[in-house]
Amino acid sequence: MKSISKYKLDKSILIPILLFFIISVITLHGAKSILPSSMNHLVTNQIIWYFGGFILIYMVMSIGNTYLYRVSKFLYIFGILSLIGLFFFGISINEARCWYEIKGIGTIQPSEFMKIILIITNASMISKFNDEYPNPSVREEFMFLIKIAIIVLIPSVLTFMQPDTGVVLIYLLITFVMLFISGIRYRWFVLLFGILFFFVGSVLIIYFLNQDLFIKIFGTSFFLRVDRLLDWSNQSGYQLENSLSSIGSAGLYGHGLNTNPIYFPEAQTDFIFAVYSSHFGFIGSTLLIALLTFFDIKLITVALKTNKLINKYIIAGVVGMLIYQQVQNIGMTFGLLPITGITLPFISYGGSSLLSYMVAMGLIFNISNENMRYTN
Repeated sequence: MKSISKYKLDKSILIPILLFFIISVITLHGAKSILPSSMNHLVTNQIIWYFGGFILIYMVMSIGNTYLYRVSKFLYIFGILSLIGLFFFGISINEARCWYEIKGIGTIQPSEFMKIILIITNASMISKFNDEYPNPSVREEFMFLIKIAIIVLIPSVLTFMQPDTGVVLIYLLITFVMLFISGIRYRWFVLLFGILFFFVGSVLIIYFLNQDLFIKIFGTSFFLRVDRLLDWSNQSGYQLENSLSSIGSAGLYGHGLNTNPIYFPEAQTDFIFAVYSSHFGFIGSTLLIALLTFFDIKLITVALKTNKLINKYIIAGVVGMLIYQQVQNIGMTFGLLPITGITLPFISYGGSSLLSYMVAMGLIFNISNENMRYTN
């Protein structure tokens, strides 16, 4: 067997990440004209966050996935405590208390890291369950699903109270995808969809028939969140209308870098794709979507090559998270999906989200290295 460096990086994963870095910096630079002067530092910050992200990749590869799987319980407890701490020490931005402020560094959003912690925790639990119960009974599966539900429910409730509905949806999706490939009986998914359909249907019926009753039951905050989600159905809303105008007017080649004919809020985060499309038009947008697709397929290929089930669960969670955020972010800029505040991975501005993705990439680089060891 040929030896291979512990820190070898799969080029077919590394190169797209470097391209994402270039695209992100260029797009943020081009968005300056529609951002307040207080945000002129975003490009510099994003470069620093990316370099910090590569340091995190190195750290994760140095520690190794096996150790992280072993301490998943402690990581989970740390993640929960960080979410609880927000209610006492967090800062409020746009009526949401989702961040800690660290002087000289900026803000840190614990829920972004909780996504990765949840992936590691779920993978460890699913792997342990499959080892202990190769042929589980219905009762054994049910008890296991109750445990998983509790593990996911705690951070979901804490994050929902911040409030951050978009990240809660990601928690749920990550868990669903990982359970779906775990081998448990599909009847549980039918039951789950039935419960969700009943709950969501009941909420929407009350919302449309009696909004005063809706506010009495669920509160004003939840009403405003639902109202915002439903803006997309009739393509109303200031952000969406301006996003559609910006993308639609870009044509084949775009308006060019630094040319932003229309203003819309959150251009650096939620609507970064609209900024990019405005600059580079249909062709540039198609190339970016193709790059994202190639990247996702490559990660799936790594999962198919690994012999360890826990590694497959890890990649399933990461890929599920990335694809959902890509589809949701791009779809909402076109008015095809509700506006949920979901950022575009690796492209949108944000230290916490970017660093969390880089931790995930460290996990996947470790898995890719294991695959190469087996095949060399």
